[in-house]
Amino acid sequence: MKKILVIGGGAMGSAFTIPCLENKNKVSITEPYSKNFIKELSSKKKYHSSLQINLPKKLKFRKFSTNLLREKFDLIVIALSLKGIDFIGKELKKLKIKTPILVLTKGLKYEKKKNKILTISEQLKKNYNGMNISVLKGPCLAKELVRKNQTSVIIANKNIKIAQWIGNIISTKYYIIEFSKDIIGVEVCSAIKNIYAMIIGAGQSLNTSSSLFQKSIIEMKYLTKYFKGKELTTLGLAGVGDLYVSAAGGRNSKMGNYLGKGFTFKSAKKKFMPKDTVEGEQLVREIAPFILKKINKKKVPLMIKLFRTIINNKKLILR
Repeated sequence: MKKILVIGGGAMGSAFTIPCLENKNKVSITEPYSKNFIKELSSKKKYHSSLQINLPKKLKFRKFSTNLLREKFDLIVIALSLKGIDFIGKELKKLKIKTPILVLTKGLKYEKKKNKILTISEQLKKNYNGMNISVLKGPCLAKELVRKNQTSVIIANKNIKIAQWIGNIISTKYYIIEFSKDIIGVEVCSAIKNIYAMIIGAGQSLNTSSSLFQKSIIEMKYLTKYFKGKELTTLGLAGVGDLYVSAAGGRNSKMGNYLGKGFTFKSAKKKFMPKDTVEGEQLVREIAPFILKKINKKKVPLMIKLFRTIINNKKLILR
């Protein structure tokens, strides 16, 4: 039995506690800033509105504080939004936390001063290089995980033994873990697939979408290699696997469908998805300044077209 702390009470962080508890670990969850999640997780029934289930009674809710982070845990899991990464990084830096960290958050960060794209693990280590960080990515819908549908994900760490140790304490018969040393490739793929899911969703027929899927993989391979990841990672769970799930049914694909029908991003967001977070759009605005300056546009034509569609609020033309 291991003592695990999950930081982030959203859908994925909460769903992740299910296999951890089933593997007979002592699991606590905390939420730094969402009043809604704090209210739900601290209630007796622990009903999670996003997941639409009552979380297990064995799951312990803890109020977020510096003292909580000072407690001895075997594993700390970060499941915050991209905006929360800087916040938690600074908190962990203050305490010089050396406990193994597992990051569920997907995304990339553009550092303007150095004109560089950072992965989540790089962003955290920027705050405190002493952190022992692994990342978990792959095709995992939170609502399917809580229903214990078979789910395969990948844990990456340059030290494969640490990744395997984490896998051993969280895996179950339905939560299957693969491992990789290519932490950069895994993080890059898991982030940019949101952009390509939007592009694939813009296809208004299966024939068109399948063609866009194939072209998206080519661009993902190029970008993964550009950022010093391995091309082969693109063909794994963090690449093709995660892209398939997102393109088959997710908010990015849904937005892409509206763009494919001729709506501008702003009009589609306002009319059809006013309360939804579209991760691909957020990533576009984050990395576009770097990509447009540094990347050969001929190598990523689909991405460039989506950039111009979102940033300039123009209709998407993929031909």
